[in-house]
Amino acid sequence: MSTNALYTDLSGYYDLMCADIDYQAQSHCIRRLHQIFGNDGKTHLDLACGTGPHVRHFIDFGYQSNGLDLNQPMLDRAAVRCPEAEFSLQNMSEFSVSEPLDLITCFLYSIHYNDGIENLKKCIESVHRSLKDGGIFCFNVVDKDKISNELFVKHNAKFDDDTFSFRSGWDYSGEGERQLLKLCIEKTTDGETQIWHDEHPMVAVNYMTMIELLKPYFEVHMFEHDYEKLIPWNEKSGNAIFACVKI
Repeated sequence: MSTNALYTDLSGYYDLMCADIDYQAQSHCIRRLHQIFGNDGKTHLDLACGTGPHVRHFIDFGYQSNGLDLNQPMLDRAAVRCPEAEFSLQNMSEFSVSEPLDLITCFLYSIHYNDGIENLKKCIESVHRSLKDGGIFCFNVVDKDKISNELFVKHNAKFDDDTFSFRSGWDYSGEGERQLLKLCIEKTTDGETQIWHDEHPMVAVNYMTMIELLKPYFEVHMFEHDYEKLIPWNEKSGNAIFACVKI
């Protein structure tokens, strides 16, 4: 299976894999953060937008929302979901926009798709260049020092006559700046099961390093990874939401 198979060969299954994600709650939470820390602007870009569910919600909130992603099959689906939006095939490690924006987001831990610290730095620099003064950058991140390789999430879904089982989890060796997102898809039809395994190399970073990378460009605020409540980070948990105000 190719390294990017889930997002290309199996892109039709992506929305099924994410069927239990509350995109509306996530989008609403980030909109609240933008209302608290940002300006009154309504221009928005979603990095690694996938098939566009977050973009859809921001459009419905009244934003001029667009997206970018590295995989054209995902963008094709996003364009059907959000015909009002513009989607561009770009790498978030080094992207450009035509006009400065009020809000840039990166959901579902996709900030880790910057493969290596140098690409993460480039991404942060690109975001800073693309925001208006006082603009906001919001994303969620996992601390590499708090990853447990034994933990995973799993859910099942039905589509037509097929039953799917999706499983994903982090894998980190304990050193270095690379971690893996391990994925498994099982598709059962008429008692016969097909299984796909996929691994995605991603940048591993702890909170201290992330804050140091952001500090030259942003005023950084951290919150617990809870999209229903806005609670300051408790300085213990390994998942957090970052709200970063351009300085």
